[in-house]
Amino acid sequence: MERLKKSGIVGEISAEFLGTMILILFGCGVVAQVVAGGALTDPPGGLGNHDSIAWAWGLGVTLGIYVAARLSGAHLNPAVTLSLAAFKDFPWKKVAPYSLAQLAGAFVAALLVRWNYTEALAEADPGHTIKTQIVFSTLPANGNPALPVHEWGALRDQVIGTAILVLLIFAVTDLLNTPPGVNLSPFIVGLIVVAIGMAFGTNAGYAINPARDFGPRLASFLTGYGGAWRDQYGNFYFWVPIVGPFVGGLVGAFAYKTFIGRFLPSAEEEPEGTIPLLPEK
Repeated sequence: MERLKKSGIVGEISAEFLGTMILILFGCGVVAQVVAGGALTDPPGGLGNHDSIAWAWGLGVTLGIYVAARLSGAHLNPAVTLSLAAFKDFPWKKVAPYSLAQLAGAFVAALLVRWNYTEALAEADPGHTIKTQIVFSTLPANGNPALPVHEWGALRDQVIGTAILVLLIFAVTDLLNTPPGVNLSPFIVGLIVVAIGMAFGTNAGYAINPARDFGPRLASFLTGYGGAWRDQYGNFYFWVPIVGPFVGGLVGAFAYKTFIGRFLPSAEEEPEGTIPLLPEK
């Protein structure tokens, strides 16, 4: 405990950096395998599908949380950090350092994925176009022009998806509610991401995390993807998975506090016969 106290903000941002890096290694890695590697199989698509992407992203979240939770709480998402500051008394002075660490972790992880899949990306998409840009960052309708989702439809989707994410994170980590055992919380949060991916992955690729999208988008731009900031229609799109998750996170946190949190009994007031509370750490 003394070592934990001494680590301070340096230890916390170190944990956020590495935890987010783990998340993106699995997340961008699986999309690279499915999109770039899968394009080269005979028949195409032999290395996974939407479900394998959803599961790998969820497991990446779980494993990233296990890496970082002890030191920082494993936010791994600037929208989560902002929501915790607004509604859970997380120190505002830590919002910027946490967010920058998350962004840096996502950026470095994306560079590693870009390097590791150099040959597959070059073979599947020699021009490094929007065809494989989806490996690193999201697009409206996942880059499919047949589904007419544009910036505002994608923004709506990101607000809704992130609101669901943050509301459920608040629910499963609230010691006054019915939280899972402490060692199961990362797994449950990972399942939340899997469920969001399977239910809300069509319109905007469920970024639901500004660092997850902007860090890899920047990494891809710096390594040959000149169109990284635009969508398949040629419009500037990079702002959507930044603004949408920040707004959605606050909406989800507000909804939980309004409809659930304010009605929960305190530890001292808990009625007889309810599920026992976990002790405060």
